[in-house]
Amino acid sequence: MDQISSEFPGRHWHRLEDGRIQCDLCPRFCKLHDQQRGLCFVRARHGEQMVLTTYGRSSGFCIDPIEKKPLNHFLPGTPVLSFGTAGCNLTCKFCQNWDISKAREVDRLNDAASPRAIAEAAVRLGCRSVAFTYNDPVIFLEYAVDVARECHARGVKTVAVTAGYVAPEARREFFAHMDAANVDLKGFSEEFYQNLCSGHLQPVLDTLEYLHRETSVWFEITTLLIPGQNDGDDELRSLSRWVVEHLGADVPLHFSAFHPDWKMTDTLPTPPATLTRARSIALAEGLRFVYTGNVHDPEGGSTFCPSCGRLLVERDWYRLGSWGLDAGGHCAGCGAAVAGVFEAEPGDWGRRFQPVRLQALT
Repeated sequence: MDQISSEFPGRHWHRLEDGRIQCDLCPRFCKLHDQQRGLCFVRARHGEQMVLTTYGRSSGFCIDPIEKKPLNHFLPGTPVLSFGTAGCNLTCKFCQNWDISKAREVDRLNDAASPRAIAEAAVRLGCRSVAFTYNDPVIFLEYAVDVARECHARGVKTVAVTAGYVAPEARREFFAHMDAANVDLKGFSEEFYQNLCSGHLQPVLDTLEYLHRETSVWFEITTLLIPGQNDGDDELRSLSRWVVEHLGADVPLHFSAFHPDWKMTDTLPTPPATLTRARSIALAEGLRFVYTGNVHDPEGGSTFCPSCGRLLVERDWYRLGSWGLDAGGHCAGCGAAVAGVFEAEPGDWGRRFQPVRLQALT
């Protein structure tokens, strides 16, 4: 489909007896009169239907290393074409992409690209995958699904970077078209989600369990550690233990550093020692692959064999060094299988961040 539209018909809604229509995309279940928008701002009621106002319109495109998503066990060292739109269905006070996710002026989305154009550009630019990121892709589900279909028709993988705040029916449709995901588990308490995100923890846990039990999507988890909010030892132990018990020890967990932003500019940045401590706790709880992010920590960013301890994928920021995996994802030292989606050793794509101009997609 080559359509670019500010009134693309939306899915996952129903009409209420009082005349309003209810959006069933996420657990907010916004109930709308005509011309009202949901909290995400991009899904709106126009007449007697729900529409997606950002279909085919993006806040920009970039070529990134896949490790920047972050995904360390999905085609390491390969480039990914990344893009997002605007809006979000959470209200995180610490948002690190607030200029995009909190955008309320969708007319500023000047990079227009059809699903077909994005998929063809990914092939032309040598990207192995396309990532829906910067703002949460579940709120532009229809656009993301159409892009994914075009990508898959050309052998390009798809990646969702999401908070996992999505209702069951929409969850099934969305992830049926994804090859990999990084789910942002923002904290491990209901209080954290209510006070800092205006959301709830359980729907995110439900998404993670759904991915594990009912899909073949490769997924990893990221938790942004905020000093004094979600970085206590007990919470980190509980989070790590829950991942092991409900998802398995092979799910990669990334602890990343907070920097003051949006409505939390008075909170101090996360000390590197906090990430090191969190990684040690998670490893002690039985997780096999735990990483640190947003800090320079070659050991915390590298992948080691859980069986023999051999260095498998050396990372310095996003630059790959030594490689100890075969094409099937086995340790070259002891032969143990390593969980993930691996191929032969990639070239040194480096840590480049390459913006893509609109002309490259048309």
